[in-house]
Amino acid sequence: MMKAAKHNHAKSFRIFMGIMAGVAFIVAMTSPDSGAQAAELVKVPSKQVCMINDEFMSRDQIPVEVDGKMYYGCCQACYSALKTDVTTHYAIDPVSGSRVDKALAVIGALPSGRVFYFESEENLRAYGRKTDDTLKSGTGS
Repeated sequence: MMKAAKHNHAKSFRIFMGIMAGVAFIVAMTSPDSGAQAAELVKVPSKQVCMINDEFMSRDQIPVEVDGKMYYGCCQACYSALKTDVTTHYAIDPVSGSRVDKALAVIGALPSGRVFYFESEENLRAYGRKTDDTLKSGTGS
């Protein structure tokens, strides 16, 4: 009797883990960063973005002034990186493909907190429209 109970618990556990793996897969495929939710991009204040992790943090970050421009980091390591590594100051605008100074950029965040840097508010809006059109037409390109 005890052996049968252990067998049933093991079988139930395997079934449960299989279901959980399936749920995890579905969540991953429909996450905000998957692109399907990019139309939910909203403009956020730069002072609430860690410009090293490229994440919207919902609170003011540590200001880092470099050459008269203000960058933001979430911790001492990010502060040091922004202060000493000029490559951390730039991102690529996903609409124009141009290099953008994060201190001067218009920043949009997904519900997940991931941010994108744009050279203009027009590009931020265009990024949302492009994603909306892609979703409506059913094309992935």
